[in-house]
Amino acid sequence: MKILLTGPRGQVGWELERALLPLGEVVALERDRLDLADPDAIARRCGEIRPRVIVNAAAYTAVDKAEAEKELAFRINAAAPGVLAEQAKKIGALLVQFSTDYVFDGTLERPYLETDSPAPVNVYGASKLAGERAIEASGAAFLILRTSWVYAARGTNFLRTILRLARERDVLSVVSDQVGAPTAARLVADTTAQAIPAALRQGAVGTFHLSCRGSTSWHGFATRIVEQARALGFGGLRVASVVPIPSSEYRTAAARPKNSRLDCAKLEASFDMRLPRWERSADLVLGELLEGRSIGDAM
Repeated sequence: MKILLTGPRGQVGWELERALLPLGEVVALERDRLDLADPDAIARRCGEIRPRVIVNAAAYTAVDKAEAEKELAFRINAAAPGVLAEQAKKIGALLVQFSTDYVFDGTLERPYLETDSPAPVNVYGASKLAGERAIEASGAAFLILRTSWVYAARGTNFLRTILRLARERDVLSVVSDQVGAPTAARLVADTTAQAIPAALRQGAVGTFHLSCRGSTSWHGFATRIVEQARALGFGGLRVASVVPIPSSEYRTAAARPKNSRLDCAKLEASFDMRLPRWERSADLVLGELLEGRSIGDAM
């Protein structure tokens, strides 16, 4: 089976290139080989490669910057997935697309179901939702996997930022009134690789939520990172306390939903899997960082 993977340098894409290898031949195209802002290039590459599965891990992910770059965000997150879906239908491929908890406004008091009505509060969320809609309208076979609060042992993300700041500051002030499930990129990749064969075999396609079990605030996540890093023996930690603050005290260009919790029961039932708790995944990534390099090198 031939698999076309976009965005292999990103957090999820890098993990996917490894996770997808047991399934077949992975053709990983970086931006210099496939510009998702160019519809003709997408069509040409899909026609040349003719994959059985297209996994689109490329995206515009600069949430705050998107407020000022709406056109670019929509070109990458909405128009490109639509073209990929058209090509998938044309060649009979399955399209796997990653989306986000930010398609919701965060006003519900419970975890969001796939059937809940989206209502994004920022440009990034709106662009990802538009990409979902374009895929759904294409008639292609697809898996849309909505995830949340993604981090990894590489790249720019919350976990690595907290580790860096913990070496530079005595006190960290972190938002405590936004709640979600931190989800490791490795888990997203491994789950995707497990779901693809079942989707091809059973036709279990559609939109699914994919995040770790449990939930916490950004403050809770930061506290866990610092405490576990100290327990594991990370050197150079200077921070003495992690202080909770309301989001009103941490202004950002883009609004964030207060509730980013996703109900993943549909995915677990459809693909016969059980997702881990967020604490376990975070501890594993910290262990990976500790084994591979020092905090200074990791930053």
